[in-house]
Amino acid sequence: MADSSSEKITIAYLGPQSSYTHQATVDSFEGSRYLLRDEYSIRDVFDAVQSSTATFGVVPFENSSNGSVLFTLDLLIDREGALPDIHVCGEAYMDVQHCLLGYISKSLSSENRDLQSSSSSGSATPTSTKPFPQEPRSKPLTNLRHIKRIYSHPQAFGQCEAFLSTFLKGVERHEVSSTSKAATIVARNTEEPGTEAAISSRLAADVHNLTVLANGIQDVQDNTTRFLIIQRGPVNHENQSLLPKKFQILDESRPKKKGLIAFSIKHEEQGALANALLVFKKHALNLTSINSRPSRLRPWHYTFLLEVEGEKEFENPDLLHLALKELDTVTEGNKWLGCWVDRFGT
Repeated sequence: MADSSSEKITIAYLGPQSSYTHQATVDSFEGSRYLLRDEYSIRDVFDAVQSSTATFGVVPFENSSNGSVLFTLDLLIDREGALPDIHVCGEAYMDVQHCLLGYISKSLSSENRDLQSSSSSGSATPTSTKPFPQEPRSKPLTNLRHIKRIYSHPQAFGQCEAFLSTFLKGVERHEVSSTSKAATIVARNTEEPGTEAAISSRLAADVHNLTVLANGIQDVQDNTTRFLIIQRGPVNHENQSLLPKKFQILDESRPKKKGLIAFSIKHEEQGALANALLVFKKHALNLTSINSRPSRLRPWHYTFLLEVEGEKEFENPDLLHLALKELDTVTEGNKWLGCWVDRFGT
């Protein structure tokens, strides 16, 4: 394939550059044939793939310590029907090490031998709801008492709760679209440098010329985020050839496959959800995760998003079709959202 940008395969990802999604995208789509393009939000990535302005998209889906990314779940479910052609075709994993980024206040530079916040002893404070709170894994590298606001993605806040509640208790938290966006906001604050901080990556510190105020502030050491690769239309030979080899479902060296499906049930019927789940067991489709989201059709009515894995059923489209057809008889309709090789399926 020629090397001009007009002939390259466009990959949309949640930006801006230096975000964790950007790093996962760079690792997944190496080589000159791909043009990586950052998008402002997860919704923008989905829209780019749906409109075919990007061939593939990369979005965060789940974190090992803080659970699913709700924005991505809702877009996959697609309640409004604006994303009918979106399918998942791959997954990527990335170890996430969060840092607290900002500037060292000049007024406190002579006091930085005291590394604790003025409002913290360096130990988590017991409460009635958490009598034995988790201790933070790391300590600040400098005094943090000058910080008035912290910016980050909601997932990052959830992954760093022990550090924040110990060293930055009571400090305002502002949720933004990505961790790299948080770093951008802090870097642009020239009026009150030192009063804001971001939870982001060390790469973001280098890109935005920020100081690392604390390293490895996530609650658990093994903090991994899973990203989904999405495309327009179901998996087929043509679009599979555009993916890097490691993601191609046609690679017979990776026999185990995963799939994603969404459905709603008749909530008024006893055992409705159990009956739906039994269909997967009957057809040898192993359930690996299940999420529920409000359907927004009526109060307390939910749509379920399930991940399944298997070998025989995925190799034979007719068997899979039979499973989905039977599922239709015990649900209010289902939507098949894609199929891809199991990252750990070998």
